[in-house]
Formats: sequence, C-alpha cells, structure tokens
Amino acid sequence: MSDADGHRTAVPRPFAQRLGIRLPTRGSWGTDHRGHSRFRRGRVLAALAVLVACLLAFHFAVPNTVGRIGSLLETFLPWLGLAVPLLLVAALLRRSVTALVALLLPVAAWSFLFAPLLPPASGERAGLVAVQHNVSDVNTDPAGTARALLRVRPDLVALEEVTPAVLPAYEKELARHLPYHAVVGTVGLWSAHPLEDVRPVDIKPRGFGPGWNRALRATAVTPQGPVAVHVAHLPSVRLGLHGFSSAWRDESAGLLGAALAAEKEARVILLGDLNGTVDDRGLDPVLAHVGVAGPGFAFSWPASFPVARIDQILARSAAVTRVRSLPATGSDHLPIAATITL
Repeated sequence: MSDADGHRTAVPRPFAQRLGIRLPTRGSWGTDHRGHSRFRRGRVLAALAVLVACLLAFHFAVPNTVGRIGSLLETFLPWLGLAVPLLLVAALLRRSVTALVALLLPVAAWSFLFAPLLPPASGERAGLVAVQHNVSDVNTDPAGTARALLRVRPDLVALEEVTPAVLPAYEKELARHLPYHAVVGTVGLWSAHPLEDVRPVDIKPRGFGPGWNRALRATAVTPQGPVAVHVAHLPSVRLGLHGFSSAWRDESAGLLGAALAAEKEARVILLGDLNGTVDDRGLDPVLAHVGVAGPGFAFSWPASFPVARIDQILARSAAVTRVRSLPATGSDHLPIAATITL
C-alpha cells in the first residue's frame, strides 16, 4: 500500500493473525473453498454432546449391576456440565455448526436438573436452623469445631464420628446454647428444644459387630409442635479396581428407609452423613420418605476440595431451604447448614 507521495506504508495485521490464529472467514461456517457443505464437520463432537445429554437426562438408566457404575455417575452428576465448555471450544475451533447445535442438548439437560439450585439463598431467617457435620474421629480440635458450628445460631446440631474421648468437649461447648442432647454410639444430637423418646435406630448391615451403633431418633418439642429428628451415619463407600463399592451403604439405607416409613410423627427431620448424594439411587429407600433440600449445592466432601454433598439435611412435612456449606473445621467434611420451615 502507498501513500499520496508514493511511499509504501505497512498494513497492520489483525491481532489474531499476528498470534497465528486462523479465524473463520465469511461463508467458512457453511461451505469450504470448493462450495461443499461443512455441516458434516464435528460429527464426533456432536455425538459426544448427545452422549453427555443422555447421561444427564437418563442417568437412572445406567446399570448398577457391574461395579455400581450408575451410583458412581450419580455421585458426581453435576460435574458433567464441565463437558459443555470443553466441547464448545472444540466446536468453535472446528467451526462446526452441527456440534454447536448439539451442545444445546446437554445445556438444556443440565439446566433442568441443576439450575434450580443456582439462585442465591434469601437472607431471611425463618424456622429452625439445623447443622449437620461429620466431625471426624481424628479431629484434634473438638472444642473449636463446636464453637464454629454455634456461629450460625443453630436450633439443631447433628454430629457423627463422636468418639468417647472427645464427647465431653462437644458437650461442654455446645451446651452453652443447646442445652438438650442425646448420644447413641458415635452419633449425637444437640437441640435448643427439649428432646423426648430418644432411642437407637438399627441401620447395621449384616456382618457388622454389635458395637456398630450409628443412628438415633428423638422427638424435639418445638414451639410449632413435636418433630421427629433422625440422625444417621451410613457406611462409607469406596472406589477401587472392582468399581464403586456401596453394598453396605445401600443395605443400611434400606434399613433407615424402613425406620422413616415406620415413624409415627407427621413431621420428620433427617440429619446425617449418608455417604451419598440425593441423585444416587442407593439412597432411594431414604428419599422415598423425605424430600430433598431446596436451593444450594452445599458440597461437603472432601473439605480440601468439595465435589459432592454427601452430608444431608432432609425433611418430611417441612421445607428445607437455604442449604449452604460452612467454613472448614478440623474434619475432612465441611459442615452444612439449612433452614427448616415447619
């Protein structure tokens, strides 16, 4: 290019071109230089997008017969959404209209399942505030953990993995604001309201020893009337060479579900480390008798990088809202808190 005096001037190259990035030109999304259709581009990406959408929408159809792969998928189901931005970048680089259109399917499926959990929680405090926390049997600061849980001014606190050695520390700290409590085995319940009819609940899988006591039931006498409160700690699951090991957890969930079905109180609150998410079909016997919580992902495990909420606050004939994770304590779980409207 020359100026008015005939001198050549440099033409600045576009920024993307200077970086070596080849951007699509006019018409490059629809046809190539020979005029052939490009809609066949990205068919593999489109197929992957459809697969992700199917796994989201029909996760219950994935069989659990080998390695309980269905439960494993459902444990981390929200994270399938991460496939969408990855496929989007690939579709843009591939300049594939087909892949871009196919991506609408997983976006719609993820939004249907999890978008209701996204709205910010209301700041209003109404109803009972409940806290659920697996405090870990190797927690070196039980007193500090108890004080941390009291910062949200709870009406109910459920704890798991409370060993006899540290029980006095929890009793001392929590009694400052929650004067009523009950402990069975390694699970405990602290309450601002009187507790009646406290008894253990048998959720022990076959083959476990007689000292395995990890569930209790009590009636909390609240100003709104009596409420049955269940605290449970289901067996752990493991991921190994043979897949997702959850047989003991599933058996225990069936026993807990039977206890909830037999509960005579109309209003029920379930607090516990259920070692499973509410999407995991292994908890179906429990979820048949209590409703899932309202907005909030509230991932609770592992505390160092939470990827799943396996600690649950669920209820029957009551609404569980404002579910959120609390700051880390000395445990490998994060505490979770929720408001329960009776």
